[in-house]
Amino acid sequence: MKALIEKLRSGVDLNSADIGYAVTLLLSDQANDELKAEFLTALHRKGESAEEIVGFVHLLMERAIDPTIDAKDLAGPMIDVCGTGSDGLDFFNVSTTIMFVLAAGGAVVIKHGNRSVTSTCGSADVLEELRVPIQLAPEELRECVKRHGLGFIFARQYHPAFRALAGMRKRLARQNTRTVFNLLGPLLNPARPSRQLVGVFAPRLTTVFAEVLRQLGRARAWVVHGLGEDGAGMDDISISGATTIAELIDDKVTSAVLDVNWLGIARASVAELSGGNAKENAATLEGILAGKTTGPKRDMVIVNAAAGFVVAGLARDLKDGIELARVQLDSGRALEKLRALQNYEPKVST
Repeated sequence: MKALIEKLRSGVDLNSADIGYAVTLLLSDQANDELKAEFLTALHRKGESAEEIVGFVHLLMERAIDPTIDAKDLAGPMIDVCGTGSDGLDFFNVSTTIMFVLAAGGAVVIKHGNRSVTSTCGSADVLEELRVPIQLAPEELRECVKRHGLGFIFARQYHPAFRALAGMRKRLARQNTRTVFNLLGPLLNPARPSRQLVGVFAPRLTTVFAEVLRQLGRARAWVVHGLGEDGAGMDDISISGATTIAELIDDKVTSAVLDVNWLGIARASVAELSGGNAKENAATLEGILAGKTTGPKRDMVIVNAAAGFVVAGLARDLKDGIELARVQLDSGRALEKLRALQNYEPKVST
């Protein structure tokens, strides 16, 4: 591991053999946590290349539990909506809210998520607060997806190898030290969705992630990084400023800059989008779906859901996607999807 650390400090990218050795040590209970942290810090300071990220994804997915969901059996296009986190803004759970809007509009959403590592409230935390069952075995997950068109994959359950990293990751997060594991969450969905809407915490990562998703064989993806009115970055499409987008479609990556103000969405400050603990964020999520919470937080959900509809192929462009998202909220169909998950009781044998 020390030789790899020196290699990284010299600015040299890791090859596949290096990554294989590193992953084995990182996931070992016997390896020294300080050495693991030193390696991950050196890799991040060098800057993770697309090829390195792909290498980590392949090796970690080999150790994941496969829920064996066949896209051919689904009623609509399968999509995941997930961000890297680590933007430091502590918004309400935007991507978790839009999963219900997208499912109401005909997408099959299989969201990969976890408890909070870098924010106050992760997707698993807010869903648990809403009494949504988050620890579903593969057969239970398949039944839930078939019955309701959406499901949640709890990362901690489907990636048991990560337990060896839990303590070290929390320690690094407390030090505000990012690592490759801050990047990998949206890429490790064991259902392997063909379409993804991914938010990243830095603008340079939009093209890096789009290339990673291309190498992983995704059919279509948007990778987004938004700006607040003060220049702060967010792993969502912004309603406070411009958004950088890298799009993967037909095995090609293109980039663009978007301002949803051009589409009639009112500007809002970053402060107006802030979240809180699991109880507060659950109230926000349910309030938006129920039509009780309006204004900037609802607008934030609408524009990000609109992007999901475009990626899923259910909307021609963002303008159409915005209208489709509004219909799901106004009709109550998005709220019905939340209620369906809250009331879900597996009927399969375990």
